[in-house]
Amino acid sequence: MAKEYKLSPERLKELQEELNYLKTVREKEVAELIKEARSFGDLSENSEYDEAKNEQGKLYSRIAQVEEILSNYVVIEEEEEGGEYVRLGSTVTVLDKEFNEELTYKIVGSQEADPMNGAISEDSPFGRALLGKNAGDDVTVDAPGGMVEYKLLKVER
Repeated sequence: MAKEYKLSPERLKELQEELNYLKTVREKEVAELIKEARSFGDLSENSEYDEAKNEQGKLYSRIAQVEEILSNYVVIEEEEEGGEYVRLGSTVTVLDKEFNEELTYKIVGSQEADPMNGAISEDSPFGRALLGKNAGDDVTVDAPGGMVEYKLLKVER
């Protein structure tokens, strides 16, 4: 069974636009590069041709990757009702008990994860530990560096 990708409506639109760009504009640009490189003569010693073909391979790989996501996605809908527990789309504020530091994260699908900018995947150890919890709950995360304890301070939609 194919992997199911959870996407926000915004991320879905971004991927659809990216695929359109790759198949129209970028594909023509790469074809031009190959055509130009061929005009330089002997292909066996033509580094421009090799580079253009590598670029074409990367392009087709990315197109296949985006098409795979777009053929197996589920849109994450923002639910207004249903309690204040952590779920996809929730923004959480936690207290790191070890460093006594407040941190805020948004729980997102794996395709949107960007930990450096506060977007944590639901598939990560931290995301899995938070799912279903309520404000006030203690959360223990089995992280690669050992167990880390947090206090869930706030859950927002």
